[in-house]
Amino acid sequence: MKTIQITTAALALSALLVALPGCEKQGPAEQAGESIDNAVEKAGEQIEKAGDAVKESTQGD
Repeated sequence: MKTIQITTAALALSALLVALPGCEKQGPAEQAGESIDNAVEKAGEQIEKAGDAVKESTQGD
């Protein structure tokens, strides 16, 4: 009975050790999503800068 428990625990641990490194690598979809997120963030920053510039130019009048 104890041998079965030890074997089961060893198999579960082995499965975790094999599965976890696979979670670290990004696939093509994750890389594309990250690129899109970065592009949207940069665009938002540029829009905010443009809005600030317009606001400053109208306040000077």
